[in-house]
Amino acid sequence: MKLLRRKEGPSLDSRLAALLEAATLGEGRLSERAVFAARTVAERAGTRRDLSIDHTVAALAGATGSGKSSLYNALAGENLAAVGVTRPTTSTAQAALWDGEGAGALLDWLDIPRRHSAPATPELAGLVLLDLPDHDSIRLSHRLEVDRLVEQVDLLVWVVDPQKYADAALHERYLRPLAGHGDVMVVVLNQVDRLPAQAVDRCLRDLRRLLDDDGLAGVPVLAVSARTGQGLGELRSLLGERVSERRSWSARLAADLSSAADHLATAGPATSLEASAPRGTVEGDSASLPPAGAPEDARPAPALPAGAPEEPGPPVGGREADRAGAGVLAAGRETSAREDAAGREASGPSAGEVPDVGAAAGRDGAKRMAGAGRALTGALCAAAGVPLVVEAVAKGHRHRAVVATGWPVTRWVRRFRPDPLRRLRIDGASRRPGREVAGTSRRAGGEIGSASRRSGGEIVGRTSVPAASAVQRAQVETAIRDVGEVAASGLPGPWAAAVRQAARSRARELADTVDRTVATTSAGATRRPRWWRVVNVLQWLVFAAMLAGALWLGVLFAMDYLRLPQPPLPTAGVVPWPTVLLVGGALAGVLIALLSRLAAWAGGRRRARRTARALRTAIGQVGKEMVLEPVEAELDTYARFAEALDLARART
Repeated sequence: MKLLRRKEGPSLDSRLAALLEAATLGEGRLSERAVFAARTVAERAGTRRDLSIDHTVAALAGATGSGKSSLYNALAGENLAAVGVTRPTTSTAQAALWDGEGAGALLDWLDIPRRHSAPATPELAGLVLLDLPDHDSIRLSHRLEVDRLVEQVDLLVWVVDPQKYADAALHERYLRPLAGHGDVMVVVLNQVDRLPAQAVDRCLRDLRRLLDDDGLAGVPVLAVSARTGQGLGELRSLLGERVSERRSWSARLAADLSSAADHLATAGPATSLEASAPRGTVEGDSASLPPAGAPEDARPAPALPAGAPEEPGPPVGGREADRAGAGVLAAGRETSAREDAAGREASGPSAGEVPDVGAAAGRDGAKRMAGAGRALTGALCAAAGVPLVVEAVAKGHRHRAVVATGWPVTRWVRRFRPDPLRRLRIDGASRRPGREVAGTSRRAGGEIGSASRRSGGEIVGRTSVPAASAVQRAQVETAIRDVGEVAASGLPGPWAAAVRQAARSRARELADTVDRTVATTSAGATRRPRWWRVVNVLQWLVFAAMLAGALWLGVLFAMDYLRLPQPPLPTAGVVPWPTVLLVGGALAGVLIALLSRLAAWAGGRRRARRTARALRTAIGQVGKEMVLEPVEAELDTYARFAEALDLARART
């Protein structure tokens, strides 16, 4: 059944969807109990929404001897419930229906088999009144029954008596945890006929004070006597008014959604209580929640009131065990216990408040995040040996320039010197298709690198850059931690932990990825400039001229030695051409080699600067993909979580 939008605020449909979305986003980050409770509340709310909205289910709940059954009979006008001094008297809930046509499915969902038709009363038409067992019963099954129905009914009528209205079991286990349900709650002080009028007034004032302390200011408090009928008319009128409005069910669902969202907002991290304490432990007075799918015998039961002996009762299981401890009541108990343990002193955001995305969302936070990103890039560059690679690029450029443009007579000597880039395995050989080169150096991650296949069949091997030192590894870890801390600033504890974990989530892959990035980015530094070819051709031409001059002179020397007639010898001025070719070729070759070396020195510096910029950009991109983007994704998840919680609590 789809609901029309209310005049103010989002509809229950949208709030239900928002709570489920928040629970899904919080899974793995928030306490499993809080997530399970939120989903349970959403499931119950969705079920109740689809049942009869023409009936209002009100429950009479109270302690032993408070007169619930007597009040139930008085309102029904018949003796439907057994009344006696033997405790406990009421063992299972029963229902009285005024105009109960169409309420069958609702009562089936509530699991109320005992049903009675009350005498027709127009003002109460549509009321389903439940008489619950004692919430402080010594029998476990009774307490489970109360807890289950307290979380399902539309309207709660708490029946107290002058002797036990201040009982801690009532206030700490029910009223305070349900402080957000004041709109669907009524408190009835029964048995006022036993007190004089002045004492009744004092009890009512004291009861009002206790309710105010519990966060239930404004909850109606009525003085009633089921035996004499005092105050019954006022109670009937109040019930009739709530029934006629046909809004108690929606108000209850709205309160449930808000309470579940508040509990989700203040839930602990998924790895704190669940990881450190065994499942089924009890924190304070709150029953801990098992995860969905836990076996029935692992589910906790409500605590027994202090001093009450346990008596055997019927076995607990099935639907009762499944519903006990999973909902707004248990969540409220956990929140109350946490507040009591902390002395109700807030540390950080107020309880239930979801702060903004944090410092990273503001202008100052963005600056700090950018600074942390630059520091991360710097630390990664240092750990990856970028300064060493840049120096090798400059030296390698000069080395290869000498081999390519040096004087052919002496350039072969250079080949006996090691190539700086080849020593670091950045000579491009490791990037040839079909050739797999396994690296043998240990990198910062402590793992022996192996070749990594890239797209297009290219295989990129590990470099031989020396491993990062312990100091450099510590600097990288510190930079990653700083990114997480800056991004998590201002977030609630569980989400701050999730953001910090996201920053470290791919840390093990970081060393290999950075090393491959260094290999692929630096490979461009091995490309040969075109002018090397031109100079190389020129050197060989000059060398050929020198060789021709040497051969010419050799022939002339041989002819002179053999006393053969000398052929005419051309000259350049007064110098013979063979000499010009020999000496000029040698001098030209040396000069060209020196000029080429000077150009190679300048080109090596330029190439080193370009490589340094390219490496810093590429490594910065790696840091962004493997550290910053997971953090940003986690912050985006938190932003959607906070938005969903605000919608679930109708704070849009």
